Amino acid sequence: MTAVELATIAGTAENKIACVTLNRPRRLNAIDGSLMDAMDDVMDVLSTGEFRAAILTGAGRGFCAGGDVKTMGSRSARGFEERAAGVAQSGRIPMLMHNTPKPIIGMINGVAVGAGLSMAAACDLRVAARSARFGTGFIKIGLSGDWGGTWTLTRLVGTAKARELFFTGDMIDAEEALRIGLVNKVADDTDLLETTMSLDRRIASMPHVALGYTKKNLGVAETGDLATSLDVEAFNQARCSQMEDHREAVQAFKEKRRPVFTGR
Repeated sequence: MTAVELATIAGTAENKIACVTLNRPRRLNAIDGSLMDAMDDVMDVLSTGEFRAAILTGAGRGFCAGGDVKTMGSRSARGFEERAAGVAQSGRIPMLMHNTPKPIIGMINGVAVGAGLSMAAACDLRVAARSARFGTGFIKIGLSGDWGGTWTLTRLVGTAKARELFFTGDMIDAEEALRIGLVNKVADDTDLLETTMSLDRRIASMPHVALGYTKKNLGVAETGDLATSLDVEAFNQARCSQMEDHREAVQAFKEKRRPVFTGR
């Protein structure tokens, strides 16, 4: 299987939604070097393409089982500097997910563990199948965590719960993930695709330039102080106010009709 086939991206004509699929189903989409390379390429396409929103999911019965344990021995045998550089390079993917102006919804169709959980947490929103299971997993194989999971999980569920999940490596089900704020929605397995698509369609139908600036605002709010957020909001709000989509929305409001957004 080629690198391109290991992580595929398919677009829909409706609202230009991209569906990114991790494609190692026999290994529950566990991450190895080839899958990381494929994800790197796919995220570049997503960031620069004409898509307005995206879904990230896994082929088969799992979302992502984390790093492929079968390949960890060879990777860990490398020198410290080489290994650290490799781990740092894998961080490019959650950074691309964070920085792309396109909203990304994780469609969690099964187990999401370790780097798989970190990848799910890097999505902007998450819809989980009722059968989905979540866990950090790192501590159980003598590792401390990567792919930005400690950063994203702390912001999603709070410091105490993030520490509990990382220190114990316990698995939680979809309902518990919903209760603690790790996922936004839980759907029956048979309804997962339609539930996720329905949410993504709603988001993709919004003025996508404004969506991009909104995502930037929220990213700054995660780490910046109020003064910084106010400055960024002022700049981005002014940019949006100059867009044709804003003028169209105002006119549609006056005329009591649905606005037609063009992305300009």
